[in-house]
Amino acid sequence: MQSDELVLGIDGGATKTVAWLALRSGEGEPSIVGRGTAGPANPQAIGFDEALQNLDQAIAAAFEDAGVNPGTLAAAVLALAGWDREQNRQVLRRWADQRRLASRLRMVHDALPVLVAGSPEGWGVALISGTGSFAFGQTPDGRSTRAGGWGYLFGDEGSGYAIALAGLRAAAKSADGRAPATQLVDALLRRLDLRESPELIPAVYRFAEDRARIASLADVVTQAADQGDAQARAILDEATGELADMVAAVARRLGFSGGTFPLALTGGVLLGSERLRRALEAHLNSLGRGPASVACVREPVAGAVRLAQCPDAG
Repeated sequence: MQSDELVLGIDGGATKTVAWLALRSGEGEPSIVGRGTAGPANPQAIGFDEALQNLDQAIAAAFEDAGVNPGTLAAAVLALAGWDREQNRQVLRRWADQRRLASRLRMVHDALPVLVAGSPEGWGVALISGTGSFAFGQTPDGRSTRAGGWGYLFGDEGSGYAIALAGLRAAAKSADGRAPATQLVDALLRRLDLRESPELIPAVYRFAEDRARIASLADVVTQAADQGDAQARAILDEATGELADMVAAVARRLGFSGGTFPLALTGGVLLGSERLRRALEAHLNSLGRGPASVACVREPVAGAVRLAQCPDAG
């Protein structure tokens, strides 16, 4: 097995980078021969140098897992968050050219592989809610649009980062007596191995710039909601509404009425809470944009590999 017999799919975001190598084939499910992982690949989160180093590390690990010497691949599809701007894409293309990554290279945003992996025919709506959030849709004839994804300063509603921040704010207000009692105070103290609520200030601000780590606290909120905490449920209800609005906006622009499109879901928030997924579907139904089917995509990189197998991946 040589490198020119293989295709590469990469899914990279603010939390991790996943690279899969597969045998080149135009039919059927991809035959995966090597897998590699590394740290984040979003330059907006960690900078260009570290993002590219993580891409190199994930690819090297995939080659090692496959037992193949690194070399130029038949095709590669890079599905990466934070690389959409043209100047960023130029940096990425120079990196790929310098390392002679693949004979055919395609750079796509990180929602397209979710849609390819999670819908029967590669069209419909994909919703991502992890560290960030956004929705992307595509019609059978290739028209596409998106909603959300404006970043943590004035967007990313319904994301893990937004949910975690709302949970921290609710805990702070409750500790002050400015809001009703909530399980979130004790739950956050346990998660961060603290004894008293004032300790949250230095503990959280110590990693304030690490948005993925902040976002990882979202499951504290979802667990409290599952246990009946009113404050946590209110936070998740708001998050669900924001995510449903993103999907509905995309469906409306593409002319998808209720019951006519598949919905693919991914990201730690959506995959980690069945309650939130049920509430999302109910909210979409109330908006008249309920999906015909819902699929959870646990390995978006599988969609990137499928795209790499297409002859037009270039």
